[in-house]
Amino acid sequence: MEGPAMNFLNPTSVLARDPIEALASGSEEAVLAVITGVEGPSYRPVGAAMALFGTGERAGTLSSGCIESDIMIHAMEVLESGRPVSIRYGRGSPFIDIQLPCGGGLDILLVPRPPRELMHRVSARRSARVPCVLRIDRETGAMALADEGATGWDGAAFCVRYDPPLKFLVFGKGPEACTFAALVQSAGYPNLLLSPDPETLDLGRGAGCPTEQLLRKAVPEGVAADPWTAAVLFFHDHDWEPDILRDLLASPAFYIGSQGSQRARDARMLQLEAMGVSEADRARLHGPVGLIPSARDAGTLAVSVLAEILAEAKAIAA
Repeated sequence: MEGPAMNFLNPTSVLARDPIEALASGSEEAVLAVITGVEGPSYRPVGAAMALFGTGERAGTLSSGCIESDIMIHAMEVLESGRPVSIRYGRGSPFIDIQLPCGGGLDILLVPRPPRELMHRVSARRSARVPCVLRIDRETGAMALADEGATGWDGAAFCVRYDPPLKFLVFGKGPEACTFAALVQSAGYPNLLLSPDPETLDLGRGAGCPTEQLLRKAVPEGVAADPWTAAVLFFHDHDWEPDILRDLLASPAFYIGSQGSQRARDARMLQLEAMGVSEADRARLHGPVGLIPSARDAGTLAVSVLAEILAEAKAIAA
């Protein structure tokens, strides 16, 4: 038991992977650690997870680095006993020699040997962008997958809800579209850059973005927007916008926005009304986009728009 704990102190033992993905593809000798309660400020939210392996490797994190080594020690004990254990750090913890810099308290449930087949199912649901809920029995550690529920305690079971990550559809031409697509790509969000302009697509590919050429003024077949999708248009030639916006406003995308001035927005709204787009759908359209009024350069605009989208996503989640 000392070996894995000591090996954990080696930085090469930290896997830069998603905990669920690591459990789905890793050894059966593993522990799933989940934050089940937070008191006061916390670096990570309730439901955050970490995978810890008998080899000493781990994937994910539950703090800013101040408790992971100790969690590994407890995880090895849980592997040996075969029973789940709840531990507390910070405020109200029996481990007085381990302090959380934020001054809060964390409750963490350690569950030995999560079934790989079940982890595969969670991973498959997430890849298919289908929400799911992982239910964990506090006493036995038994796990099951459900379609509905929220993160938190449900009787003796702790539930972790997995919603699809935010996805970005970026339409446009020129530096604004390229810069925004590169920004969301660098932040790790799934994205697709769509443009009629080969140079814009080349620049997007250079930043690592998936791309698709727009051959007509419409959302291409096979490009879908779900409730976790944000779509943004960066066209200076506003003739490209109406049909694309009509298609997007008929989708469940949570955010739809288009670059341009207030004057351009007013003209856009009149065009959509003439096309038969309902008032309720037109009201969903953001523009001028971004939190910073009249951003004059592509970088500022990109950060401004991303901040607005993330604020919208947080408001919806709340």
